[in-house]
Amino acid sequence: MKAVVRAVGSYLPNKRLSNNDLSRMIETSDEWIYSHTGIRARRIAADDEATSDLAVAAARRALAAADLPAERLDLILVATATPDYNGFPSTASIVQERLHACNAGAMDLVAACTGFVYATETASCFIKSGSVRNVLVIGSETLSRIVDWRDRNTCVLFGDGAGAMVLSAEESEGGVLRSFLRSEGKGAEYLVVPEGGSRRPYHAGTTRTEDLCVQMNGRKVYTFAVRAIGETIAALLGNDIPLTDLAYIVPHQANVRIIEAAAERFSIDLSRFYVDIEEFANTSAASIPIALAEMDRKGLLKRGDLLLTVGFGGGLTYGGNLIRW
Repeated sequence: MKAVVRAVGSYLPNKRLSNNDLSRMIETSDEWIYSHTGIRARRIAADDEATSDLAVAAARRALAAADLPAERLDLILVATATPDYNGFPSTASIVQERLHACNAGAMDLVAACTGFVYATETASCFIKSGSVRNVLVIGSETLSRIVDWRDRNTCVLFGDGAGAMVLSAEESEGGVLRSFLRSEGKGAEYLVVPEGGSRRPYHAGTTRTEDLCVQMNGRKVYTFAVRAIGETIAALLGNDIPLTDLAYIVPHQANVRIIEAAAERFSIDLSRFYVDIEEFANTSAASIPIALAEMDRKGLLKRGDLLLTVGFGGGLTYGGNLIRW
C-alpha cells in the first residue's frame, strides 16, 4: 500500500497586512522588505481565530475535495509551532472534535518549518504499516501571536495560515515515494522563542515580552537553509531520478533569496521552484501545504506529476518528501 494524496485545501485569514501597512508601524519600507525577502504582504489571524480554527477551515476544504467524511479518518496530524495551548491539550485533539472525526486518533507534531514534511512521512509510515487507511495532515500557524512587532528583522517575515492534505491507502505506483528527515540540534539557538518553556519559564514581572517572541540569527539560518535545500534535493533524487523528471520543487516559503541562492548554488533552474511567498510570507509548517493547495487551485498539478517538497527551519530541522501526485 502507498500513501496517496487524495486532496488538499487551505485557509488564509481575511486580514491582509501589506508592507506599506507595516511601514506605518515600524521603520521600514515596501522596497526594503521586498528586496530582502520577496514578500509584499502577509495574512493575520483575527483576534478570535486560534491555530485550530485555521486548521479546521483548511481541513474541511481538503475533506470536501477528497469526498471523504470526517468519520472515516483514522488519524489527524497537526504540524504547528503555535499550538492553541502550551503543551496540552493538543491542537489536533481540538481539530478532531470540531470535525466530528469520531474514529480518529490525533496528535501534534513539532518540527517548526519542516513540520509538514515530518508529518507527511509519519502519515505515510502509518499507512504503509497497515494500521490506518485515511490520514489528515495539517500545517497550521498563527505566528503573528509570537512575533515582536517592534523588531523589523523578524516581524516582516511571518504570516498566518493553514494547509491540509488527505492521504489514503491505495495500491498505486504514486503517493509518497520516499522522504528524507534530518536535524542539526547544534543550531537550536539560531531560531528560538527563548522563554516560556521549561528551560526558562515565564516569571511575571521579570520575563521580557520580547523573550516570548521569535528571535533569529538571520545569517546563520540563511546559510543553513541554502545548504539544506541542496542536500535534501540530492538525497531524494538519489542516483535514479533525474532532476528533469520533477514537475515542481515546492520549498518552505521562508525567504525568496534563500530559494534563489540555492537554485544558483546547485545549478537548478529557478522556474522549477513554486514560490508564493510574495502574498503569504513565511507561514512555517503551513507554507508547503498552502503552496500545494494554491497550485491545485491554479490547475498546475496533474495526476502522475512528480513533486519534491523541501522544508527547513527551527531545530534546526530539514528534509523533504518525494511525491507522485
